[in-house]
Amino acid sequence: MSPFACPREKETAEILRLNHWPHACPSDLRTHVEGCRSCSDLILLTQSFQQARTSASATAPLQSAGALWWRAQLRRRNAAIERIGKPILGAQIFALALTLLIAAGFLATQARQGLRWISWLADLPASVHLADLWPVGVDNRLMLLVPVLATLALVSGVVVYLVSEKQ
Repeated sequence: MSPFACPREKETAEILRLNHWPHACPSDLRTHVEGCRSCSDLILLTQSFQQARTSASATAPLQSAGALWWRAQLRRRNAAIERIGKPILGAQIFALALTLLIAAGFLATQARQGLRWISWLADLPASVHLADLWPVGVDNRLMLLVPVLATLALVSGVVVYLVSEKQ
């Protein structure tokens, strides 16, 4: 650069800052820049820096290695879960289809017999003779307490299994 400052250097810098060079600037400034080395160097350097900034901002910033590793582990884990989940989903669909098939078969047989299953359910306790299974003198409340305790034990076992599986 020359030791003296050009009187039109501020005007040239402002035109460059507003991105008006070379098409939207006055023609006398373009003529001045062609003859002034200081202003032409300013334009050359400013345009080079603007192009470098544009190309640098266009590239994606690199992420840390830890974040990349974490994402790779997450993808690997999700892929493994998806591979495991496909047979489980197939088993669930099979169980649902089998249940629907059995229900449809039951309804078909009951439709042929005239839907007598409601009266059959009402006669079930008498036909099984549940009263003969209990000892003599046992209160009817005990007959209610035993299934409730069995259900509580079953639900407790399922909860313990699910909690221990997640840890």
